[in-house]
Amino acid sequence: MSQRRIVTEPRWRYIDQITSCQLPAAHRPWLLDDGSLTGRLIELRQGRFAVQRLYQGWQVPLFSERLLLGQAPRQQALVREVLLTLADRPVVFARSVFPIASLSGDLGHLRRLQNKSLGAILFKHPGMHRSPFEIAHIPGDSDYLPSQLHQDKPAWARRCRFEVQGKHLMVSEVFLEQFTPWTAPLPVHRTQRGVVSAAIVPATK
Repeated sequence: MSQRRIVTEPRWRYIDQITSCQLPAAHRPWLLDDGSLTGRLIELRQGRFAVQRLYQGWQVPLFSERLLLGQAPRQQALVREVLLTLADRPVVFARSVFPIASLSGDLGHLRRLQNKSLGAILFKHPGMHRSPFEIAHIPGDSDYLPSQLHQDKPAWARRCRFEVQGKHLMVSEVFLEQFTPWTAPLPVHRTQRGVVSAAIVPATK
């Protein structure tokens, strides 16, 4: 798998750029939930939660990812793509981008995650900050998704930039057609210590 798989990037937009007609009210609570997605999926109790690593390697990030992370045009980063499953059902595709400078010191172990959940680790850092979500509605056959995850229906996706100890990384999440949104607020997790900071990332034009 190479970066060339993704030819057309999703159109990422901040929530204030999306009308209520484009994003129905019923979608907002779960799509904009700022808790740990791993924790939310586990609390749904829809079967055993698991992380399957699909790809990990060094690449030049996509254009919008470089802007989000403030990376130089040809600078490589570690790209990790995983599938989150419940009872062996694919529910979320996640793509993470780790700049080289972010994989040192206390965060150096992130390059060796294998099939562990990144979110479960990030939300344990008390000083973690997360930028406002960017949202996209992508076709089911978008090349942003690996071919084995293509589906008939469009999918909602979100992404944000995390800051931990002054180091940055990006995480995007695509909610697949077998994902079942939660319909009521869930308890706040003990690991939910992140602060959403509107000052981290300016809105993209």
